[in-house]
This record gives sequence, structure tokens and C-alpha cells, in this order.
Amino acid sequence: MIVVSDMMGTLTTGSPFLGLVDWIRHNQSRLRAGWYMASIMPSYLLAKRGIIDWQAWGQKLMIDSLAYIRNANPENVKHASEWVVERDLWKKRREDVVARLVKHREDGAKVYIASSVVEPFIEPFARRIGAETIGTPVEIVNGRVRMAGELAANEKKIEQVLSRLGVDRVDVAYGDTILDLPLLEHADHPVAVYPDARLKKTALERGWEIVGDTPAYG
Repeated sequence: MIVVSDMMGTLTTGSPFLGLVDWIRHNQSRLRAGWYMASIMPSYLLAKRGIIDWQAWGQKLMIDSLAYIRNANPENVKHASEWVVERDLWKKRREDVVARLVKHREDGAKVYIASSVVEPFIEPFARRIGAETIGTPVEIVNGRVRMAGELAANEKKIEQVLSRLGVDRVDVAYGDTILDLPLLEHADHPVAVYPDARLKKTALERGWEIVGDTPAYG
């Protein structure tokens, strides 16, 4: 049995960006951390008001913020990743959905977290529930962290899942936004988790299981 879950919004309401800025504040520079927070406020307000796409904004913010790690090396990237998960993503986990994944694993399923989030920020979270990761790969070049492949989002996410696992479909999938539709459509049992309005409408029309109420983003 193969179970695949999205991460952001599905397993946690946390923010890789906020977790990383917190790491920078405590481990590199309080001044730079404050500047990073101030610099995103205009675009944050636009995204919060729906003037620009919230999901696309969040994905770009995560990728751009990788450059915030100065003098990057495997050790400090690992430390930052553990910090992001421990201080933010795990603290803000959706315990009901995480419990489902743990139960799937205990029942013998192979559990995967598939997300546009960069893989170092997924791995400490996945390790806590015994899952494997399928995310956006990164590399360290000349002291900078950068993407090493395509963003694992939308159709690319399910393409990577099916390719890596060597299957045409999965048994169970969890997702929270309409961007997870390709993933959910390739599952025998799709579950809409705290779905956005568009995904909730689709889930109701198709008779999919729904867990949680529609959130307000921002």
C-alpha cells in the first residue's frame, strides 16, 4: 500500500520561510533577519488580499529565501533544516492528519511526503513519522543553497511521485488545495484535508473524503 501526502497546509500550518528567518536571527544575524521580514511585507499584503496568488507567492518566497543562508555547507544547512522543523513546522503540525499517516505506516503502508518544499526542510519532519520524502532538490554551490531541479509542484509533483515509485496510481493521497488535484486524482482514495474552497467544491462533487474545515489563508 502506498500513501502520499502533501505537506504545507496538509500536515502543517507552519512556514519554511518564517522558520528559516528565525534560524538566521539566532544563528547568523538579527539585523538581516529583521530586514528579510520587512522586505516581504508589501508582497505579503498583496498575497493576503488575493491580489497575487498566495500559493505561488509562498513557493517563490521559500526558494528565494535559500539564499539567506550565508556560507552554506552541509552542516549548517542541516542545522537550519532541523531548526525550521522543530521550531515551526512540527510545532504547527496538524495532529489529526499526522496521526493518520502514522497509522498507515504502522499498518504496513509505505508513506511518502510529496511537496514543493525543498527536501532538506521535509526530511526532519518526515523522519518524525517514519515517512520518506519527495520534494524539490537543492545543492550547495560556492556557499549558496539553490534549487537543483524543478519545483515539485502541481503536475510535476505527481509526475515525480509516479516516476520515483514506478507506479501508475497510489492507494491513498492527502492534499489541501486545488493545486493538489493532480495528486488526488491519481489515488484510489483521495482525501481533501482542510481544503481550500475550490478543492472542497471538487471533493464534494466527487464524493471524496474531507477532513477538517476550509481555512482562511494569510
